[in-house]
Amino acid sequence: MTTLRGKWADGIEPRNFKWVLLDQVAISERPGGSGSAHRKVRREEEIIWLRVNGFTRIVSLLQSPHNLAAYEEGGMPYSHIPLYYGSNGAVSLKVLYSSMDRLISAGEKILLHADGVDDRLVGAMGGYLLWSKRLATNIQVIEVMEKLTKVHLSSEGRKIIAVASIIGLHDAPS
Repeated sequence: MTTLRGKWADGIEPRNFKWVLLDQVAISERPGGSGSAHRKVRREEEIIWLRVNGFTRIVSLLQSPHNLAAYEEGGMPYSHIPLYYGSNGAVSLKVLYSSMDRLISAGEKILLHADGVDDRLVGAMGGYLLWSKRLATNIQVIEVMEKLTKVHLSSEGRKIIAVASIIGLHDAPS
């Protein structure tokens, strides 16, 4: 990992960074960017920013292992919890939400990311707020998450929230 000096020593905030649960859980696009816009130096600077700002874990929702070696190299603990859709969607949401509950209970400060702050990431985080009973209805979740992220949830994001509400009836924390 590159040693940075001067104003870059504190790193740079990840793009589209938003707190979902203040000082506990935030979301952003993948550190360094996604696809052809991904930059190694930017990724390193964003990992530094996360460490400097007290984050204790990155949770990658990508199906691929992109960035995991960089997190390890940068001394940033991580979890890789691929978010699947279709027939495995409910199972992957249960794993994600149970893991998040354990991490939050352990006092971790978490950044969750997908490639971008999109329908899937916003829907998954909104679903967590519903599953964990922090918000009571799908409509509340959609309103809060759209306002927070400035992402209009389409059918895909709303479907994730609906699945979270169903699994929340069966296994959410009390």
